[in-house]
Formats: sequence, C-alpha cells, structure tokens
Amino acid sequence: MPLQTGLSAAVEIVVGDDDTAIAIGSGSVPVLATPRLVALCEQAAVAAIDGQLEDGSTSVGMRVQVDHLMPTAVGAPVTAEATLEKVSGRRLTFTVSASDHRGLIAAGRVTRVVVDYDRFMEKAN
Repeated sequence: MPLQTGLSAAVEIVVGDDDTAIAIGSGSVPVLATPRLVALCEQAAVAAIDGQLEDGSTSVGMRVQVDHLMPTAVGAPVTAEATLEKVSGRRLTFTVSASDHRGLIAAGRVTRVVVDYDRFMEKAN
C-alpha cells in the first residue's frame, strides 16, 4: 500500500540540561540546541509513517530545512509535529513545526527517503 499524504504525528520532550546548546556543543547558551530541535522534528516525521512502510524498509534522512525562531529554556515542554506533505517515488517530504508554551519556535521541511534496510546497511559498512 503506497504512503498517503496527510499522515502526521507529534512528539514531545521537556528540555533538559542534555538538550542544550552547551551540552551538544553547538553554542554557549543553556537553551534548546538547534541540532536537538532538528532531531525532534525528524523523530516526528518517523513517527508519522510508523507502521506504514513495507517489511524490510525504513526511511533515512536526506534534507532538513528548519528555521529555529525562538529560544526555549530548560524545563519547558516542546512539541514537534510533522505531516507528510508529498510523496515522490521513494522521497517523502514533511512539513514540520515545533512549539513551546509561548507558541511557535521552529518551522520547516524534512525530506526522508524510503530504503531497503539491508541494502542500506551494506553501503554503510
């Protein structure tokens, strides 16, 4: 069964010390790191298609285009949402956004590609 546009999911974290720019090494401020935010958006995209791929297939990241608009302090909850916007062969494009208690903190797109798990891993070794 082919993937259908409109599949969506949301994931949430509470920002901890390990999620900060200082901890990840992407900056000198104790707020949610952009790489951690990107990972959360990717996690939402993966969750949106969970259980929808053929056996032996998985999806891998190809492109991330996210604008990180606002800082989020340690202790604040952050929710990332992803919606499958376009299916072009094996290429899946998601719209993503993230919000904290004050509103929108990030928005963009994530592109993932459906691959055969075993063949992909052979290329990695």
